[in-house]
Amino acid sequence: MKIFPAIDIKDKKCVRLVKGDFDNKTEYGMSPVEQAGKYKDHGFKNLHIVDLDGALTGETVNLDIIQEIVTKFDLKIEIGGGVRNFESIQKYTDAGVEKVILGSAAIKDKNFLKEACEKFPNKIALGLDAKDGYLLVSGWKENSNQLTLDYLKEVNEYGASRLIYTDINRDGMKQSPNFEETAKVAVTSNCPVIISGGVSSIDDIKKAKELNNKNIEGIIVGKAIYDGDIKLDELAREVNA
Repeated sequence: MKIFPAIDIKDKKCVRLVKGDFDNKTEYGMSPVEQAGKYKDHGFKNLHIVDLDGALTGETVNLDIIQEIVTKFDLKIEIGGGVRNFESIQKYTDAGVEKVILGSAAIKDKNFLKEACEKFPNKIALGLDAKDGYLLVSGWKENSNQLTLDYLKEVNEYGASRLIYTDINRDGMKQSPNFEETAKVAVTSNCPVIISGGVSSIDDIKKAKELNNKNIEGIIVGKAIYDGDIKLDELAREVNA
């Protein structure tokens, strides 16, 4: 199972939000490049990055940082945060990222998702952020009034190459991911699924593996690393275990 340590970038710093709330933000001392280097040194090959400045502006605000991480460390990066047009996707793919995550823009405009998958084969990941079964958009402030599984069934044939499923109620809370809902998503999805939101301990990583679901590709770990609940040495042992 792939493990994706997370880096959320805001104002050139590593930060973590609670339930996506910009007013409930913790800043950490290291730069995103330093943190990526630390992950690389521990043997991680995959990285999940969110450009929170981009999420607010719809621009590739931290493209230079992403470019530096790709160039220095040769990590497989999935990047999300405010990707709303083909130009942004092109910039990220040119920078060398492995996957570009489409979230709100893909939920609001299914045709955008379909065209993006056609223009950038094997490069598009779909980010589905759900609360109580419904997809939320626009920084988790708006309910799309679309049920997660209904939406997924509609776009399943479009060709996304990965799906990141986040339970908003768990995000940043360190109360374990919503394995039950993620398993339902994985059964429905045509593409591999990444578990996101709420990882609190190594036990959550072990439980994700025990699901033994061939369509669950990996898991994202964020706040638990930064807060010291999960040590990188310990997490790294799970990568190849």
